[in-house]
Amino acid sequence: MSLTVDTAAAPAAGEAILRRQRTRESAARTYARSFPIVPVRANGMTVEGADGRRYLDCLAGAGTLALGHNHPVVLEAIRRTLDSGAPLHLLDLATAEKDDFTTTLLASLPAAVADRSRVHFCGPAGTDAVEAALKLMQTATGRRGALAFTGAYHGMTAGALAVTGNVGVKAPLPSGGEVTRLPYPHAYRCPFGVGAKGAELSATYVERLLDDPSGGVVPPAAMILEVVQGEGGVVPAPDGWLREMRRITAERGIPLIVDEVQSGVGRTGAMWAVEHSGIVPDAMVLSKAIGGSLPLAVVVYREEYDGWRPGAHAGTFRGNTLAMAAGAATLRYVAANGLAERAALLGTRIIDRLNGLKERLPVIGDVRGRGLMLGVELVDPSGEPDSCGAHPADPQLAVRVRAACLQRGLIVELGGRHDAVLRLLPPLTITDEQVEAVLDRLADAIEASA
Repeated sequence: MSLTVDTAAAPAAGEAILRRQRTRESAARTYARSFPIVPVRANGMTVEGADGRRYLDCLAGAGTLALGHNHPVVLEAIRRTLDSGAPLHLLDLATAEKDDFTTTLLASLPAAVADRSRVHFCGPAGTDAVEAALKLMQTATGRRGALAFTGAYHGMTAGALAVTGNVGVKAPLPSGGEVTRLPYPHAYRCPFGVGAKGAELSATYVERLLDDPSGGVVPPAAMILEVVQGEGGVVPAPDGWLREMRRITAERGIPLIVDEVQSGVGRTGAMWAVEHSGIVPDAMVLSKAIGGSLPLAVVVYREEYDGWRPGAHAGTFRGNTLAMAAGAATLRYVAANGLAERAALLGTRIIDRLNGLKERLPVIGDVRGRGLMLGVELVDPSGEPDSCGAHPADPQLAVRVRAACLQRGLIVELGGRHDAVLRLLPPLTITDEQVEAVLDRLADAIEASA
């Protein structure tokens, strides 16, 4: 007996699923509000909904899908592992799959980072790895406070939320610890009102604050930062500023944690975003793409900080065998096929094209990013510009553009201080033709919405 699919009934079934989601899932759901579609198939960069429409996915699991949806290399690794009979869940016991993943991960890191390092497998989300890194440094230093930056996003659990900058998600909750908030350099919306020169002022401010006996900052357990702020609006830190943060922390015995949850695995045009500046952090927090589309999170840190007692940071789902197999396959594929280098080239091409669009569309205030981690900030050109010439952000326009993109078969999400930044996080496997299609649809959506 053959099975047939009633394609005419598929859209109705999709609508029923969306109705049940709205009535059964929590009010905290996010992406489902922005994209009221029911994906039924996905391949590479293309997602097909229950209504039969196809979309180019420039969200890619918030940067998780380095190789896009259902890449053959990832599927083969998963099938091979399933067919082998390997245990899928073993807490933190040693397995061949974990050994292979750890070896591949360390080989992918800069030698100065991987040398004499330790890897801690965390719960399967980046926020748990941030918690682990903070606890690790608190244990090692005997201190409790932390240094974090404006615009930062590190996760939604208590410790990670404490070092996150977004007030909207922090305000309803009690404090997660003593955190000193420092100014992150942002040339377009400079905290000092001086544009690109703000990076130098930021470094000077940080150093003098830490050395001021009346500055109110007790010796912290760590500084944590993102090389490129993602949720904060796709803001790349200048390489020179990062080197200054490394110098300042090293000279004062403050461990430096770099959060590469979203910027890792080739996303910014290097395998790891720290490679652009050459800094060597004391710990790196890794998740998203390292699992090859499946949940996985780790902290890689210098062995001298390995002062934990057994069980000091545990979690039931530390041993995701399928994610380790898929992650190792992804890391090898990205390296073998030069996808980080291609991301750098495509990023430059896309930024050039978007800057050309910016010249004729005044609602585009700024285009920024690195590699295939890109942002377009939308503004109200009739509003009063600030001291750096930046017009007020226009989040209402951004919402309209996002909806117009979806109507045109393009999935893009928003971010930034005012949710007015269109974020582009396509798979690293995006083709030249898909790049042009994304840019054409995005341009048309902005023009139609402005």
